[in-house]
Amino acid sequence: MKELMLGNEAIARGAYEAGVTVATAYPGTPSTEITETISRYEEIYCEWAPNEKVALEVAAGAAVGGARAICAMKHVGLNVAADPLFTLSYTGINGGLVIVVADDPGMHSSQNEQDSRYYALAAKLPMLEPADAQECRDYILAAFALSEEFDTPVLVRLSTRVAHTRGVVETGERQAVPLRDYLKDIGKYVMMPAMARKRHEVVEERMARLVEAVNTGAYLPAGVRLNRVEAGDGKTAVISSGIAYQYAREVFGEVSYLKLGMVHPLPEKLLAGFTRDREKVYVIEEGGAFFETQIKALGIKVTGKEVLPATGELLPGLLREKIFGHSAGDNVEETKAGTGEAEVAIPPRPPVLCPGCPHRGVFYVLKKLGLTVMGDIGCYTLGALPPTGALDTCVCMGASIGMLHGMEKARGPEFAKKAVAVIGDSTFIHSGITGLVDLVYNKGHGTVIILDNNTTGMTGHQHHPGTGFDLRGEPTNRLDLVQVAKAVGVRRVQVIDPFALAELEKAVKEEVAAEEPSVIIARRPCVLLDRGKTRDLVRVDEEKCTFCRRCLAVGCPAVVVKRAPGEKKGRIVIDETLCTGCMLCVQLCPFGAIERVER
Repeated sequence: MKELMLGNEAIARGAYEAGVTVATAYPGTPSTEITETISRYEEIYCEWAPNEKVALEVAAGAAVGGARAICAMKHVGLNVAADPLFTLSYTGINGGLVIVVADDPGMHSSQNEQDSRYYALAAKLPMLEPADAQECRDYILAAFALSEEFDTPVLVRLSTRVAHTRGVVETGERQAVPLRDYLKDIGKYVMMPAMARKRHEVVEERMARLVEAVNTGAYLPAGVRLNRVEAGDGKTAVISSGIAYQYAREVFGEVSYLKLGMVHPLPEKLLAGFTRDREKVYVIEEGGAFFETQIKALGIKVTGKEVLPATGELLPGLLREKIFGHSAGDNVEETKAGTGEAEVAIPPRPPVLCPGCPHRGVFYVLKKLGLTVMGDIGCYTLGALPPTGALDTCVCMGASIGMLHGMEKARGPEFAKKAVAVIGDSTFIHSGITGLVDLVYNKGHGTVIILDNNTTGMTGHQHHPGTGFDLRGEPTNRLDLVQVAKAVGVRRVQVIDPFALAELEKAVKEEVAAEEPSVIIARRPCVLLDRGKTRDLVRVDEEKCTFCRRCLAVGCPAVVVKRAPGEKKGRIVIDETLCTGCMLCVQLCPFGAIERVER
């Protein structure tokens, strides 16, 4: 049967057909839809874990226990999971274990532009990279076959374009994969130094066998080819993988291609044979010179990053410009170089907090008080942008609390009275709790504001341990953030409605002035979780409005300035199609010109 699927959906379908028993993840764009889709298959146990490290450990336990397991995350999540990843390379697995990591070239929704292929190289693990939705499904089946044959976790790398592009996928039936027996083996699974030294030798031997398997194509499911040569005209050739291969096909046309489906280890014999007698060989890869460096080390002359950028996406227009500016090569139709940019300038559309977002009032208050704000990863990162411009830093999940503590230790205790850390509820559970433990244990004085909107907002409203519901929306135990803060030693904990600006400002002033650690939980559900609720609207009384523009200070998209042709002053208008009735602008107006009205 054929279906139209996202790459992420095809990954999920592959997991289903491969007979996966356990699926784990922490949501992160562009990987989130993988586990959300898997949750529709009742045959598979699936969960959102508190973070990627835990997710991988759960999947590893399932695999060692004899089941096939899959774990999904975005590229920065692989950093969090790196500790178990490297050692699982030594222990191997029992049932198959596949780890899907989605990179984000161009940083559409990420804080860095990481190339996860280097994890495969460093951890000595095989890595596959599909180029379209069909390959997403096929490569998962191949990954499990290789995982069990070679007793190793297998990495599958996606990019944003592959993860979020739809394609036609030929699907199959679910395999009946029996649970393997579990046998206690401390020499294999207990990584004390004496055992680990022996297992390292196993890893090196395994990699040598994997290289040979790649060269022969052994152990793969019927009909699945990882590395393939596509013969073309002339003496020009291209080596590529993933979405970069698709871009290269569009730009180079009918030249010869070596399309790499297994990006580590590389098929050295195939590379040598493919490049022999070529006049020009291009290596087209997004990210670092991963292929290029290894291919040049084999003594093969190729052209790559001396022409192509190591940053951003290799979109066809950019690729065409860079290659044609260097050399068109044999049998490449030379066309006008383009950058892929629109001919007409399009005004930028900056990201903005949603109308009615509960974070908006918090950032208004923090800016008003002139505090230094250590930020974190989530919707609230947008608090760094005008008009609030409240955030000072944003590094990684959970960093806000540790950085607040570190700046206090560097600048002295008085700094803690001029600064706060902000962190979301899901991010606090992900990696903020240990930062709070450190702050309390090492006698810090900082104030932490947990922006509790009862969801993992930026990745599309997934549940987490603090919502009281699991991945499938079924009720479960709910983590009490107040009790967590008290359990780690915080004695001052306040829960505040972030839409109550006066009370919020009072709480912040009290807690930053305290001589001990404190936590403020700004609790209000994400407005997008409750779209069906009928709310009152607000309107502007133009006779009372002085156009002081205080209402614009929170940056709500529903509050706009309109000017008639030739009018200089303009007037404030509330867009009723956007207004959610949060009443922040009502509280800000000093003249009572913004009034509540019934919807």
